[in-house]
Amino acid sequence: MAGIVIKPRARILHGHDWVFSSEVLKVFGNPADGDVISLKDGKDRLIGSAIYNSKSQIVARRFSRRRQDLDLDFFRRRIAQASEYRDRRKVDPKLRRVVWSESDGLPGVIIDRYGDHLVLQTLTLAMDMRKDSIVMTIEDVFCRASASLAGAERLASGAPALQAFTIIERNDAPVRKAEGLELRKGILRGTASQIVIKIEGVKLELDLLHGQKTGFYLDQRHNYGIVAEYARDRRVLDCFTNQGAFALTCARAGAAEVIGVEESAENIAVAKRNGARNELNARWIEQDVFQFLRAAEKAGAQYDLIVLDPPSFTRTKSGLRDALRGYRELHMRAFKLLSKDGLLASFSCSHHVSDAAFSETITDALVDARRSVRRLRRFEQAPDHPVLPTIPETEYFRGFLLEMMPGR
Repeated sequence: MAGIVIKPRARILHGHDWVFSSEVLKVFGNPADGDVISLKDGKDRLIGSAIYNSKSQIVARRFSRRRQDLDLDFFRRRIAQASEYRDRRKVDPKLRRVVWSESDGLPGVIIDRYGDHLVLQTLTLAMDMRKDSIVMTIEDVFCRASASLAGAERLASGAPALQAFTIIERNDAPVRKAEGLELRKGILRGTASQIVIKIEGVKLELDLLHGQKTGFYLDQRHNYGIVAEYARDRRVLDCFTNQGAFALTCARAGAAEVIGVEESAENIAVAKRNGARNELNARWIEQDVFQFLRAAEKAGAQYDLIVLDPPSFTRTKSGLRDALRGYRELHMRAFKLLSKDGLLASFSCSHHVSDAAFSETITDALVDARRSVRRLRRFEQAPDHPVLPTIPETEYFRGFLLEMMPGR
């Protein structure tokens, strides 16, 4: 097997699974992009098998510490293991991230499940080249097993046959460009891409082919109920409301008033339909959040619970300074709008914004706003998005619930 020899002190020798181009000592055997290769240290000892792409800054991504090929048996084993892990964590089997890239030993592969719909991303060259094998595995592990079980139950009851599973490709993520891959999306199996799911008793319309990420922010799903617990009788402002999940779960929990702000007209239209579907009252405002907050402050508005759940402010390390500047202004303006015992639920989904940087930015915003808060709790990404301590890139989500300190 062709491969590469790693330089001393490369991060993969300290637990990480990536090899950057600057960490390669020697390439042997003339590997082609997308091949499975051997990784060796300077003493010719095997340190694992990896996928290779000379065109990427990350030239190799280890997926096993032994010699291993990417065959059907491998995909079946890894995807089944990933599903069983979520079962043990008691994550809803019909609404979960089934595979989370390196966290499940499948670098670049993401599989999300929404009932009978599975959404696939293959974000690395080698995995994209083996997409057909991954789809076959999805059918074996989920579709056929579920159809067989449910089919037997329905046959016994005389009910009509089940609708077939749908598998959707969402390979429109810009990160594919770093691997030299084109952006594309489509339905690989089945026909339907528009569905309705239920979160904390609220029905939400999703478009899995065109919606954010793979159709929904599954990394947040356990936080909607947590935030809603604090909403009763409060005036709630949901910034970057997207499809209205936070706004509507708070409305269902008994909020006195709910406002959802979002600059996307398409998302506002979906949020309105979700509100009507659930017979919940909320006011939807199509506007840039920063502009809304400035105008609200000028008008002397006050809210008892503000949710800040923005999209990633930066996807690169070079954009970190601008991202932190944006987070600082966002929090400063939110703090000024909170009532004397108000609450702020704030989230960041940028890997490059560390815990320390996020906390420091919030501290700076408090100084700017001349306010004081207590931290009630931390938020983390959902358990179906597991974090590997040796690969910090697997942890990208963080948040805080903060309570204003009256009289300070």
